[in-house]
Amino acid sequence: MLCLSAIVLAAALGLAQLLVPDIVPIAFAEEPQPLWAVMTAFMLCAIELIAAAVAVFSMVFFVGSLLRHELRRLSPSAQSPRVSQPD
Repeated sequence: MLCLSAIVLAAALGLAQLLVPDIVPIAFAEEPQPLWAVMTAFMLCAIELIAAAVAVFSMVFFVGSLLRHELRRLSPSAQSPRVSQPD
């Protein structure tokens, strides 16, 4: 999930630089901007933000699961007690 969201983020950033390099994604620019360019920049900005959020959440989940695994491995109470077998 992390790799997929990173790829989508990179693609959206690349498309924004390729298609609408000098367009502000909000309609408050000094000069008039074409409506299609503003809408495209807004859509690409939204995709970038969503992909970045998914990447951050998946990274937090991944790191949290690794930490949980390591804490369980290091915790003495998580280890099963040895059961002695009769001779």
